[in-house]
Amino acid sequence: MDKSNNSTVDGGRLTVLPNLFTLLNLIFGCIAIVLILQTGETIVMLEYTGATQVMLPEKIWWGSLFIFAAAIIDFFDGFLARLLNADSEMGKQLDSLSDVVSFGVAPGLILYQLLRISFAQEEESLDTSIIALLPAFIFTCAVAWRLAKFNISTHQKHHFEGVPSPAAALVVASFPLILLYQYFGIHTLFINKWFLYGIIILLSWLMLSRQEFIAMKFSGYSFAKNIGKYILIIISVIAIIALQWLAIPVIFIAYIALSFFTKKTETVVYKSEETIDITV
Repeated sequence: MDKSNNSTVDGGRLTVLPNLFTLLNLIFGCIAIVLILQTGETIVMLEYTGATQVMLPEKIWWGSLFIFAAAIIDFFDGFLARLLNADSEMGKQLDSLSDVVSFGVAPGLILYQLLRISFAQEEESLDTSIIALLPAFIFTCAVAWRLAKFNISTHQKHHFEGVPSPAAALVVASFPLILLYQYFGIHTLFINKWFLYGIIILLSWLMLSRQEFIAMKFSGYSFAKNIGKYILIIISVIAIIALQWLAIPVIFIAYIALSFFTKKTETVVYKSEETIDITV
């Protein structure tokens, strides 16, 4: 048998592996959507104290966990593609299509459900118009726009223009988990409609902005060239140990701040043929 044909077949099989990982990202996003759509939350109003206790159905926060799992897979499909030298235009398009579901539709539905819960606390909540809940999908539209813009961009090799959509999605996915564990008594903030509207506008604007944000890719280990990345890693480790799921918004805020204030001299010079992770 011709050895060259064998190597071509093996190369074709290797090219498929990263795409299969990408499809796993899509599957996790679909599972997250199914879980998030399960209703059954309980809202308890304590008349004398004025306190509110919200018990989310287990399935909503399981949906959040599947979004986190999709983000892990999204990282590894790019890593696997580079490891196997199997980057392809097909993989790039498939990655973006999967990300729209996992990091656009699924988090948008979490925002929709949290808005619905926030209105359910009010008097005459049955009269709430669906129009009041639809802003949740502004986030989904912003993710789709962000991904399309990235796909046609030719200059986002050393940084991201606009916040990567998985980062914004993970912030939203953390909300049900923060509600579940009720950290520091701030959990009711995440079922306040005005706070949620503000988060939708802020995250959508950050994704579509032209501001440069750190791309977490290293070329060498020089502290001077990677100072923002190293500081972010240190903050992330400390926050995760101290704050658990509440660490996600804290890390995101640190990421934004470091991206705005880190000197542009940190930009790393990559080899011209090297490409950045498809994590957009």
